[in-house]
Amino acid sequence: MHFNRLLAAGMFALAAGGLHAQDLSQVCHASSSYDLTLQQGQLVFDRAQPAPMRVVIASGTLRTDGQVVPLNTEDQDRLSLFQRELLALVPRVKAVINHGVDVAVQAMQQEADGLNLDAQTRTELQRRLAAHAADLHQRVAASQSTHDWHGDTADQYANQVASDIAPLIASALGQQALNAAMSGDLQQAAALRDQAADLTTGFQSRLQQRLQVLRPEIQALCPSLQRLAELQDGLRASHGRPLNLLEMGR
Repeated sequence: MHFNRLLAAGMFALAAGGLHAQDLSQVCHASSSYDLTLQQGQLVFDRAQPAPMRVVIASGTLRTDGQVVPLNTEDQDRLSLFQRELLALVPRVKAVINHGVDVAVQAMQQEADGLNLDAQTRTELQRRLAAHAADLHQRVAASQSTHDWHGDTADQYANQVASDIAPLIASALGQQALNAAMSGDLQQAAALRDQAADLTTGFQSRLQQRLQVLRPEIQALCPSLQRLAELQDGLRASHGRPLNLLEMGR
């Protein structure tokens, strides 16, 4: 189901890449080999291999790789419940993502506050962070598929954010270091260089600690994922293979 991919991507996009956030596979031990797309009145699961490679659930009906799967009344009811409960879970997952974005933005702002940046740089940084946060919130709200959050896509967005924000901070710190050096305060110049280095190497670990606040919210999703796994348990594709849309580990 790759909600974990969506969750991780959303939370590290504003952290300038490299953040390995807690996700559903780590906290709830939930995983899937499928991507999920929400379409009008139906759920579409797809993967490259093995079969079934495309599973469509719509109002108690099941199609796998283009073939209609005959279902008894009990299985139809289970699929209807599966569809309804999964759709109810999606906004809850998105809410955790949005909270993660806000935590990341606040963390970046607090890191910047500790650098004693000039007022103009602080104002511009706040503007850029707010713009990126609003954009990411909008992307999360509009997303109807985990295909939107594949690794390359998330990495590209993170790099885009980093290329917009990092030079702004680096330029301000560089100017401060240059001014200190020219005034003969080599100790201050060295301290500024150390601050810049720590921002590069230490921020990710500090952000991961901040994101621990999300753990209870992620844990609250686990019972719903377990319920989905139970509802799809035993359902089979047209060729008799188990669907295994969602797998729960221990």
